[in-house]
Order: sequence, then C-alpha cells, then structure tokens
Amino acid sequence: MMNYGPAVRADGLVKRFGPVAAVDGMSFELPPGRIYGLLGPNGSGKTTLIRLLTGMTHPTTGHAEVLGVRMPDRGILGRIGYMTQGDGIYPALTAGENARFFAAAYGADTGAAVDEALALVDLADRARTIAGTLSGGQRRRLSLACALVHRPTVLFLDEPTVGVDPLLRVQFWAHFRSLADAGTTIVMSSHVMDEADRCDELLFVRAGKVIARGTGEALRAEAGTQDLEAAFLHFAGDAEVAA
Repeated sequence: MMNYGPAVRADGLVKRFGPVAAVDGMSFELPPGRIYGLLGPNGSGKTTLIRLLTGMTHPTTGHAEVLGVRMPDRGILGRIGYMTQGDGIYPALTAGENARFFAAAYGADTGAAVDEALALVDLADRARTIAGTLSGGQRRRLSLACALVHRPTVLFLDEPTVGVDPLLRVQFWAHFRSLADAGTTIVMSSHVMDEADRCDELLFVRAGKVIARGTGEALRAEAGTQDLEAAFLHFAGDAEVAA
C-alpha cells in the first residue's frame, strides 16, 4: 500500500545519556521527496537524532516513524539507507565485495546496482582493492556507495561530504538532487553552512532541540541577514557573536 503521509516523523523524541539530553523533545514531520538538512555545531544532537530515526538506538521517551512505520522495525530496513559518520564498511573486503554484501543484505541486484553505486562515487576502478587500503576519502565514498546500493526510499546521511574533494562533492549533490526529484527523501546532517542552501529545507539544531525550520532563504529573511551562519546564531540567541 502506498504511503501518503510524511516520510519521516518524530513525536516528542528524547534521548538521555545519564543527566544529558542529547535529543530533547523533538517533534516534526518531513514530507517525501525532499532534501532536509540538519544543521548545527558538533555535539548538537544531529547524529543521535539520525540514530533514533533509523531505529539504531531506542528513545528515552517519544517515538520515530519512517514511511508510517514506528521504529525500530526490521521490516522497513530494506527501504532505508544509512551512511554513518564513521566508515561503515568491512576493511578486509574489497570495495566491490563491500558493495555486493550490502546489496545482497537488502535484496538488491548485486550486479548492475553495485556497478552503478561504485561508479557514482568514482570507485569503479577500485572494485578489487581491499577497503582497508583505501584512503580516508575513498573509504568515505565507499560508505556512501554501500548506503545507496539498494536504492532506498529514505536515505539518512551523517556528514556525507566530509573528506570528499570539491569536484566529487558537486557530483554527489547532483545525484542527491536527482534522487529527491525521483521521490527519495534525504535527511542529512552537516555543520558546513555553505552546503545548506543545496537542501530544500533546513532544521537548525542546537542542544538537542530544533530551534528553527525553513528554507535557507526564509530563515535568512526572518533573521534579517544574508548570511546563513549569522541566521543560525540569531535563532540560537547568539547573534552578538556574529558582530
């Protein structure tokens, strides 16, 4: 049955680690087929939020839904892609074996889909290279290929462009846009403000809370600035820092 509701939903999400609330009461709905950017400094709760949305960790209170299914749920995992902040690959396998493993795990085509994913991240010529011998940037690119290889309906990306050269970053964003135009929902975290305007909508995150939401243009206009970083500081209550 086709899902006509939000692709991703958070309902009062809280995640505590002892006395610290890494995610502190987040509630939002994300319609499908758009690129959403979780923007905020390191330690603001972005990675914990993604782990809650993907069902990788359990909330203290509240719940998350993906494609109308309450997380965690094994049955929906084949429709979700997740690129972690660290390299989510097996270093003893080749680049091609890594991609084939993840394709098979999700029931995807282990031939054409693998070739397509490796070509996207410019690793087609490294398919037989042991992943552990790849450079840091190449391992990052392989992690993205493994997250995309089964063509997920909802894609979560945690700092996907860290360690990626500028030319390849442009290619990544072109592919992200084509995926969203075809109906894929993309939720990505970043602390790099100059990439934010590539997203359809932004959620500014600080101290485990969503402090503002909207397009980059709308957020700058509301904050009365042409600079997105200054807009973030405005909503965070630190506008004087940008002076």
